[in-house]
Amino acid sequence: MKKSIFMGVLGMFLLGSCNHSNSAHDHEGHDHETETTHQHDHEGHDHNHEGHNHEGHNHGSETSGAAHSDEIILTPEKAKAAGVESEIIQPKPFRQVITVSGQVQAAQGDESMVVANVAGVVSFRTPVTDGMSIGKGASILQISADNMPEGDPVKRARIAYETAKQEYERASRLVESQIISKKEFNAIAETYENSRLAYEAISKHQTGTGVVVTAPMGGYIKNCLVKEGDYVSVGQPLVSITQNRRLYLRADVSEKYYGALSRIRSANFKTPYDNQVYALDDLKGRLLSYGKAPGSDSFYVPVTFEFDNRGDIIPGSYVEVYLLSAEMPDVLSLPVTALTEEQGLNFVYLQLDEEGYKKQEVTLGASDGREVQILSGLKAGDRVVTKGAYHVKLASASNAIPAHSHEH
Repeated sequence: MKKSIFMGVLGMFLLGSCNHSNSAHDHEGHDHETETTHQHDHEGHDHNHEGHNHEGHNHGSETSGAAHSDEIILTPEKAKAAGVESEIIQPKPFRQVITVSGQVQAAQGDESMVVANVAGVVSFRTPVTDGMSIGKGASILQISADNMPEGDPVKRARIAYETAKQEYERASRLVESQIISKKEFNAIAETYENSRLAYEAISKHQTGTGVVVTAPMGGYIKNCLVKEGDYVSVGQPLVSITQNRRLYLRADVSEKYYGALSRIRSANFKTPYDNQVYALDDLKGRLLSYGKAPGSDSFYVPVTFEFDNRGDIIPGSYVEVYLLSAEMPDVLSLPVTALTEEQGLNFVYLQLDEEGYKKQEVTLGASDGREVQILSGLKAGDRVVTKGAYHVKLASASNAIPAHSHEH
């Protein structure tokens, strides 16, 4: 009985093992074919995809973008037309600079104040305006005393002169006869001479309508201090005339720079009306003096220069002054025309080749109005655009390469 049960169980086990083996074989065959087909399709797809990436857009665009993204292209023809110029920078001496405010003033001896030599009412033959040119001896205005209670001053001077002359001639005969003393004669002679001088001083400018006031020197009308119809007295200022040949430059320096004033040798200054920078070295300028203490009504120490007015420099104008002292050797500097500014940062443009340029940030030091010290961003031997930098900046905006975006 036990032997029969055992043989039955063994037979069922063998039958189950055979079915499982056949099932596994069929499953493996199916999987192999499926995997083979799927793998082949997938690899084919990957191969095509990789081929697209390798041969297509990505490779060429990324290489081109990496090589030219920061280069600005400006052809030599366009650069020449725009006035673009460049130069190779090298270290050179550069003066230490103190930037202050100041004023241009007329030099002593180059100005004259015309005053009234008689009392009366002012009238102008021709309009007199500030800044107009005038020659020596030219008529400026005339003064008339018609209908004045004091009468015509020329007539009164003539009467006084003729009376004094008659008294002088009579005294001359009496003194010879010793009828009057020498002392009395001298007093009469003095009165006569004074009357003669007074009459001759105003009679030579007498006209039918008054006394003409003329310019004592040639130059320019700086200020006209009277207007038509004003009454003036003897000695009252009428017009100031300047020759404008020699001028003063007065710089107001803060007390903190007092220790450096003894090293000041020259200066540049920039005018507000044309933004031009003038160098005193080019105008035969020289240092006259510097103050030893601040003024009584300010906290600034004055430094005064004298120079020739060869340009259109207006006396009385306020200017920006660059005081120049000791030289600093081996300094990299550039003309201020080489600089551009963006959001508080300063940039220059390097010329890489005939038509290639590159934008470069720089750190600035002192400036003398014409050139500026470069502290960092450049090195000796760099070729930098010194004129027309703005045109290169415009070219960088027009031919900038857009960022690459991957698209299928």
